[in-house]
Amino acid sequence: MSSLPKDGNRGKVKMEGIEGDASVGGAGRYTLNPTRINSEDILFCVDVDSESLVEMKTAGVNRLDAIKQAILLFVNSKLSINPDHRFAFATLSKSAYWHRKEFSSDVESTIAAVRALSATTVSSGQADLTNLFRLAAHEAKKSRSQNRILRVILIYCRSSIRPHHQWPVNQKLFTLDVMYLHDKPGPDNCPQAVYDALVDALEHVSEYEGYIHESGHGLPRTLFRFMSMLLCHPQQRCSQDDCDIPKPLMKKSAEPANGEENVHVSTSR
Repeated sequence: MSSLPKDGNRGKVKMEGIEGDASVGGAGRYTLNPTRINSEDILFCVDVDSESLVEMKTAGVNRLDAIKQAILLFVNSKLSINPDHRFAFATLSKSAYWHRKEFSSDVESTIAAVRALSATTVSSGQADLTNLFRLAAHEAKKSRSQNRILRVILIYCRSSIRPHHQWPVNQKLFTLDVMYLHDKPGPDNCPQAVYDALVDALEHVSEYEGYIHESGHGLPRTLFRFMSMLLCHPQQRCSQDDCDIPKPLMKKSAEPANGEENVHVSTSR
């Protein structure tokens, strides 16, 4: 599928308090006023539709298995950066529901919550994100009262079902990141249309710069790599259009290996 980036960028970095002085040797001197970086309350919302049970290219591992590993890697890495970050969990079928409502930085309870995630074996049909945004907005107000910020990380697995929502455009109380795992495009699915709908939802609700990543490779390591990129704090992000990490290890002239070429969607999100 060809890349279909949206027109324009999703926003540029706005740097406050920057002053330039080119009077010394023609070189600029800049200062950036310090700002407070708030601890995060991070709400993982995991798609538990039957498509989350699709087998990946690693033998004996399905998408949900890899998602659980990726979340635990993320949580441990995030807490090593700042042990004050907290995590809660929800699931997405036809709508979003709490899985563990209490935000906590306790690793053992987080491991237990992640291991308890399970998926249905039948299709959930439509995915309505309205209740997820409602839950997140309610929690975001509580986070703000504690000088924290809230972020939602949605992990979505449906290749042909576009999510929908009913949410006012002027309520941006939290940041939304999306990790989209999908099948390769075919007669029975439309991952590009789903991806575009996810981008629209992200832009509609995000307070700070939200990131979206996707993979149709079926490789757990690709999921782990993209989840590691979501470790970056929303208050310290550049536009995703300007984000060029991680750097590829192969030479620029090297051709992509078989099975590694991105089948999908947009590389600019």
